[in-house]
Amino acid sequence: MPDSPRILVVDDEPAIRRMLCHALVREGFECLEAEDAAGADRAVADHAPDLVLLDWMLPDRSGIDLTRRWKRDGLTASMPVILVTARGEEEDKVRGLEVGADDYVTKPFSPRELVARIRAVLRRVAGSGPGDRTLRVRDLALDPEAHRVSVRGEPVHLGPTEFRLLHFFMMHPEKVFSRSRLIDHVWGRNVYIEERTVDVHIRRLRKALAPFGLDSLVQTVRGAGYRFSIEA
Repeated sequence: MPDSPRILVVDDEPAIRRMLCHALVREGFECLEAEDAAGADRAVADHAPDLVLLDWMLPDRSGIDLTRRWKRDGLTASMPVILVTARGEEEDKVRGLEVGADDYVTKPFSPRELVARIRAVLRRVAGSGPGDRTLRVRDLALDPEAHRVSVRGEPVHLGPTEFRLLHFFMMHPEKVFSRSRLIDHVWGRNVYIEERTVDVHIRRLRKALAPFGLDSLVQTVRGAGYRFSIEA
């Protein structure tokens, strides 16, 4: 995990986001903001936060529904989520934990308590991995926890979206995915972008792999989409 863990704060009230980010930055965290579920999906796809502070009530989708979807998606299932809400009934807490939330903080709370809970969840997640989860194809290695890609030990510099795209491809080799399916899995459902955007990020990924002679791993399947072929 990086020296400054990246925390995504999702709340529709700007004052609350500012207050939380101020407290987090003061404690050495990097802070991202989103005001709704759609913005949260974009931030997760583009920046791969180390943890999400998620408000229960959002204007376009409930935090419960968003947590449930993230935890069912292989690319975001391990991303820690702490629900932040004014709903303090035991039944609501149980419901939040049952859909996969890693912790639950009830308003009002002190910034000190919140930071302590964040650190506890990050420690728990860091210590729960079953050994090395690095994905390897030929000389290409992708470490999803350290968020690093290398070829024979030499780093490959990728943007956040290209990293998620490569991670998804390496998890599903030899399968053909249409642009719309890649958008759903890599950018997230309910995120509305043009399919041409996929082509742009594919080109960037190939360009990053080209110096190592591995750009041919990402293949265009005419009329169908793209495939990551370990036989390339």
